[in-house]
Amino acid sequence: MELTPRLRLMNWIAHQSLTGLPENDLLRGFCERCRAHGLELSRAMVIIDTLHPVFEGRGFRWSHSQTNESDSFEYGSSSEGGAVAENWRRSTFYHLLETGGDELLIDLSDCEGLDFNMIEDLSAKGHKHFLSMVHRFGEAGTMGQMDCFYSTWVTRRDEGFGEQGLAALRELVPVLGLAVKSAAQAEVARTLGRVYLGRDASEQVLRGRIARGVTERINAVLWFSDLRGSTSISESIEPGQIIPFLNDYAQASIDAIHDAGGEVLKLIGDGVLAMFTNENMAVAKRTALRAEHHFRRNMAAVSARRAAEGVAVTTAHVGLHVGEVFYGNIGSDDRLDFTVVGPAVNEVSRIASMCRSVDRELLTSEAFRTGLDATGRNYLVSTGRYALRGIGRAQDLYTLDPDIASDEVVAGKYERYLGS
Repeated sequence: MELTPRLRLMNWIAHQSLTGLPENDLLRGFCERCRAHGLELSRAMVIIDTLHPVFEGRGFRWSHSQTNESDSFEYGSSSEGGAVAENWRRSTFYHLLETGGDELLIDLSDCEGLDFNMIEDLSAKGHKHFLSMVHRFGEAGTMGQMDCFYSTWVTRRDEGFGEQGLAALRELVPVLGLAVKSAAQAEVARTLGRVYLGRDASEQVLRGRIARGVTERINAVLWFSDLRGSTSISESIEPGQIIPFLNDYAQASIDAIHDAGGEVLKLIGDGVLAMFTNENMAVAKRTALRAEHHFRRNMAAVSARRAAEGVAVTTAHVGLHVGEVFYGNIGSDDRLDFTVVGPAVNEVSRIASMCRSVDRELLTSEAFRTGLDATGRNYLVSTGRYALRGIGRAQDLYTLDPDIASDEVVAGKYERYLGS
């Protein structure tokens, strides 16, 4: 590839990276332009580690011919052993890291005795030469495990890439790596935001709503749940079992809230604060009831699995309320929390805490029940009138009609009402 096309390709990469072109499109555009200027690539793959609670990194593939492979994929942690660790140890990337090399060129017609993964398969499919490259980041450019940009390049030409082709790849791949790294870092920011702030709060922050004191007043259905007897359970089990115990039940509530369209705002020990919003508050309330119903299903499944494993199980209390809250940035200049505050937030936590006193798994406020349609109101029955600690007035609290748990016909009607 001549100098002018190389410069044009560098400019294209930089421009597309600034516009936010996805990594798989960057790779495809890069490879197609290389081929158009005489660098006859047949396959390519780039991978980069990331920061994510489930997988270790992401990879992207391109092929000049039609394949059944996805053009993007995610991979698990190689530190956990198993097939992922074995594949990593047999990769050319691992070899380069272990030997301190930057690139490895392999003639696929003469690769017997090489125990690298992919090599034999590529050779069998008629590819002729294989180039593996590792571009290491400096300490200031490293983020968690994201410390290298890995890539492989393949051609079907008998004579290989040629000196000019290799020179072009050595110049161009670092620029592509910088673009992929930029996209990966943006995805890391979105992931961290979703994981630690919540889905809606993350979107608001990434859109620029980070100024201290910037909030909005909204009407919302509020959810507060906590585990029954979690303190005594934590004191009675092995320290190493506490986090799995909390995680299992947190997953049950968070999945139910998210699946119903709610927003998890905060995890407070074993407690979960969430909200449901809709222009029609009756719809938001029904959505919250649907989330609570699914939460019970999730809890039953988690408890059954944990009981079979011989580890601690529990149940949970849920309080539901509705009211006006302030939603936005609260805190100091250098430590903010994007959350909801207001009397309604305090009230929903008090309602949840009353579950212990009245021995019910769910309690809703009078305001929550009042805003439901007539059918929904019929499914909630009063448990009595109570004065909540720190709340100025007494009110009736409501729970689900016991027939929902004991009568299959009533239970079926309730599920149809929820849209489950």
